Amino acid sequence: MSDFSPPISDIRFLIHDVIGLDTVSRLPPFGETSPDLVDAILEEAGKFAASVLAPLNRVGDQEGAKLLADGTVSTPTGWKEAYAQFCEGGWQGISAPESEGGMGLPILLGAAVAEMWQSANMAFALCPMLTSGAIEALTAHGSEQQRKLYLSRLVSGEWTGTMNLTESQAGSDLSKVRSTAILQDDGTYKVSGQKIFITYGDHEMTENIVHLVLARTPDAPAGVKGISLFIVPKYLVSDNGEIGARNDVTCVSLEHKLGIHASPTAVLQFGDNGGATGYLIGEEGKGLAYMFTMMNNARLAVGQQGVAISERAFQQALECANTRKQGRDSKTGEEAPIAAHGDVQRMLMRMRSSTEAARALSLYTASQLDLAHHLSDADERAAAQARADLLIPLVKAWSTDLGVENASLGIQVHGGMGFIEETGAAQHLRDARIAPIYEGTNGIQALDFIGR
Repeated sequence: MSDFSPPISDIRFLIHDVIGLDTVSRLPPFGETSPDLVDAILEEAGKFAASVLAPLNRVGDQEGAKLLADGTVSTPTGWKEAYAQFCEGGWQGISAPESEGGMGLPILLGAAVAEMWQSANMAFALCPMLTSGAIEALTAHGSEQQRKLYLSRLVSGEWTGTMNLTESQAGSDLSKVRSTAILQDDGTYKVSGQKIFITYGDHEMTENIVHLVLARTPDAPAGVKGISLFIVPKYLVSDNGEIGARNDVTCVSLEHKLGIHASPTAVLQFGDNGGATGYLIGEEGKGLAYMFTMMNNARLAVGQQGVAISERAFQQALECANTRKQGRDSKTGEEAPIAAHGDVQRMLMRMRSSTEAARALSLYTASQLDLAHHLSDADERAAAQARADLLIPLVKAWSTDLGVENASLGIQVHGGMGFIEETGAAQHLRDARIAPIYEGTNGIQALDFIGR
């Protein structure tokens, strides 16, 4: 099923009437973020989601990403063209600073738009999601030279970004990271090791990919205090951004996954030929703290994936319930659509109400990040950040659990046909199932929440 109706009226209601646009528009950077501007952006984003991304959702699921014999990775039919349109619209930089070529709009609005991307095509939306995290990490922790070289190209979408944490022996426990980085005379580092589960770790949609990689220097202490963060581009670049030689980074395989088939989940090998050239971000030993900026961004975004899949599954289930006739209306005795039956109504109302609640929580949390970044009073900024930090584990865990539950309910509404792949209902469940695992399993989010 390719039809998708962006829930613009529901999102508008939350922004304008529940959270209140003035919550963020009163902040100095967003003084020109008027209701009309917000509505216009939501409308345009909705058109792109419905007309470009949604029709590719089924295509991507069927074709998947492929590792070719020459070591390159190809994305499904239409992916590269859709990504080019995404960049032409300036969507990657919607909440990025204007000084770096972004639109400079609130995180609140960026989050609302991102939900529509995820609903329309989760496998596609994972690419800009990871790039957004890289933008935030470099904005917060990169040197002036690094920001100058990489940020504007990431913000435009000309290059994409990845997050390289996990290794085969180091899943959630990053203290076990073994990848190494050895300082060179010119100030660069030679990075060696293997990273697994790297979302969009390789593809042909852009001319370069900026990998942010956790690794250890030779004399680093054991545990998380010995981890540093490095920029390791797929292709080396000159000081003015011109593409140079291929770096010593290779995609050795793509994972065969339950869902999100179109998203290339790569195993990346660094340093098979002497070491990949890497550039230290900030100081040695502070890599995990820097990476958490990116991880926090990703946890909120993954929570929104749960909201997004819930919305998509609900829409499809509602259409099925209104059009499939089965049984008779208890009042009229006439043949009726299954939407007339109490149990189906119960499932649809459960899907609708929980999706609305999860959306409200995620967008409110996004608004707190805007306050944390831009309030004038330091104590108020800290309070807003504390609220966001408390809520992000809730958004991530609760919303993604709901995504799985609601996608499963969507199959139940379809009855036997929901179990048949051709209806598209099963894809939502397969795609949704990764979200409770991504960016720290939901059990880890519970520990994080308790700790806060």
